[in-house]
Amino acid sequence: EERLYNQVWGMFEDLARTVAAYRSAVDFADSRMEKELDQVLSDPRSRIGGQGDEAREAARAKHTQLVDQARAALDRDLAQLAAEAEVVEPALPMAYARWDNPVWHGYRAPMEIPMALRLGDLRLPETENLSIPMLVRLPLERGLWVDSGRTSLDGTLADSDQLRRLAMDTAVAHAARLLAVYPAGEFSVHVIDPAGTGASSLAPLTQSGVLAGPPAAGAAGVTDVLSRLTQRVDLVQMAMRGGAADSLPPGFDTAEQLLIVNDFPHGFDDRAVTRLRYLADEGPAVGVHLMMVADREDAAAYGPLLDPLWRSLLRITPVPDDHLADPWVGHAWTYEPSLVPANSQVLQQVLAQVAAARRSWNR
Repeated sequence: EERLYNQVWGMFEDLARTVAAYRSAVDFADSRMEKELDQVLSDPRSRIGGQGDEAREAARAKHTQLVDQARAALDRDLAQLAAEAEVVEPALPMAYARWDNPVWHGYRAPMEIPMALRLGDLRLPETENLSIPMLVRLPLERGLWVDSGRTSLDGTLADSDQLRRLAMDTAVAHAARLLAVYPAGEFSVHVIDPAGTGASSLAPLTQSGVLAGPPAAGAAGVTDVLSRLTQRVDLVQMAMRGGAADSLPPGFDTAEQLLIVNDFPHGFDDRAVTRLRYLADEGPAVGVHLMMVADREDAAAYGPLLDPLWRSLLRITPVPDDHLADPWVGHAWTYEPSLVPANSQVLQQVLAQVAAARRSWNR
């Protein structure tokens, strides 16, 4: 697993650097041609007659040659990476695999927590046919924000309701993957859905019985879930600071906790917002994680007050969107969410196995 994790990151880095080299070569060719054309225009003798035309044609020919050389080098590197991806992708373990990978059809509850989790795929404009798995380390170091706001869908503006549904589907797919890759009893999921708008998307989780409880509705439900999770964070923090992690109350659930919040800030008062910010900041260090499904514009009334909240979360989208930067050269990568194939029952089948494993573990 560690070897495959390192290999995927190596492919990610190689792709970033080879595209950076290609873009740099093209920029050099462009600037060189521009300089040579400026020299032609600045010489009065070359602006008339055939001498100027010949110089311009020579500059353009050199530019084409340099760009073609850069593209050939890029294509060579991409072919090598594509060949590597064809070998690596089928060999990935469940936590790293796409939902259409056959490994999911032989699902069994794992005995150990994996190193990382696949959130989707990343690609660049020059590499339409090659993508790299986007892996994040476990346990999650940051919360997730599935952006249900204005996003382009296949070049057109997506319908708002459709986008919100896709965002919730994306959140459910990620939550299901987390439940599936953790050992039975080691991961719990809570849901806040104040107006019940996410009910259809949440059906795989609610019908399989893998949630810690029914989705919380209304302002009272929001308050109840947030108060229980903030109290949990406080307890674990006090135990850790006192060096007495074994002093937690009897029967205390030590599993990692994930809170999915739909339709924020609907159903949230100022106190609930404060608790949510607290969970986002303090929760990950003590095993309480946040997944927001929200349109930032819906919370515009809070102004800059919520800027730290949005910055603390890793933004992902329900449709392809080029908003992620790599740590090496800062390319704008197009993120594609890891979704279940249309008409596939793999999610329901896996969650049924997760529920069965949890029942056995609880006996």
